[in-house]
Amino acid sequence: MGIDRGAVEARRGVVRRGVRRGAWVTLGIGAVGIGLAVYALLAFRGSGMWPFALLLILSMSPLVASTVLAVRLDGERQRWYAASELPPVAFRMSPKGLELACDGAPYPVILPWPAVAGFKQEKVFGQFVLHLTLAPGIAATTAGVRGLDQPAVRAVVKPSALLKPTGLYLVKALDQPVHVIDQALKHFSGGKAGITTSAR
Repeated sequence: MGIDRGAVEARRGVVRRGVRRGAWVTLGIGAVGIGLAVYALLAFRGSGMWPFALLLILSMSPLVASTVLAVRLDGERQRWYAASELPPVAFRMSPKGLELACDGAPYPVILPWPAVAGFKQEKVFGQFVLHLTLAPGIAATTAGVRGLDQPAVRAVVKPSALLKPTGLYLVKALDQPVHVIDQALKHFSGGKAGITTSAR
């Protein structure tokens, strides 16, 4: 499956702006919550509000952590883009399985068909993307699976619960339409893998 380089590069900019904007908004909300909790602790000392203030601080901490994680991952992604060429193909299918190229990963992901449930098409940052869906129980250590343990792959295939997934492939950057990809997946996987559409 070939890649439209221009569409991928434009998408990178859209994703970077969206991720960073969301990260800073999240940080702002977390900082306001923590600031209010600290103010309540100091202003109402001895009133018995400290358990609620501490609870507010604890509930806001994941927001701050998600901002740090998002900014760190974006920095790693940008360094990878600067140092690496875009892969010539997005993914390949064969009777043995699926080979995926992932931005930021030094080598491709290899998945035998029993490990693949298919792709899920969703709209993220205003554009349709394909998320890889693995069969239940599949991990980097599963027999026949290679490359799932790479940080860049984990960031899009099994994203942190604190971060919004950005998708593995931009639909309009692929040189084949979704229905053709779906037919090919079903053909090579013996009908076990395909593309589903999000209800959102």
